[in-house]
Amino acid sequence: MRKTLIAVLFAAALPTFAMAMPEGAPRHDGEHGSHLFKELDLSKEQRQAIRKLMGEQMHSRHEITKRYLDKLPAAEQKAMQDELKAKQDKTQSEIRALLKPEQQKQFDELQKKLQERRAERAEFEAWKAQKEQKAQ
Repeated sequence: MRKTLIAVLFAAALPTFAMAMPEGAPRHDGEHGSHLFKELDLSKEQRQAIRKLMGEQMHSRHEITKRYLDKLPAAEQKAMQDELKAKQDKTQSEIRALLKPEQQKQFDELQKKLQERRAERAEFEAWKAQKEQKAQ
């Protein structure tokens, strides 16, 4: 059941990741990558190195996308964030409706923990930005 909840949380976050990908970019899902690994008969070290490279690519793609999105006017950025949030909320509600009452409780707890981590991260990022400004 824990794996199911993790999968559900991951599925709830997918719209956010999908928006970060440039349109027309090739999409790599886990099944495709696993299939590729099986076909190539990679060693453990090779799989780890490839995962690291793919993670770096995802991070750089995110940074590039963020750099261009930051150039949008503030009103458009807010509209995009609001639309993403509405879609995420709708998806989470639909997922929650599929769960049994005990699963809903766990789902709600996981969502709360996730929000707390996001708030901590936002606080850290604000502190980091403030520290960088003072250093200049």
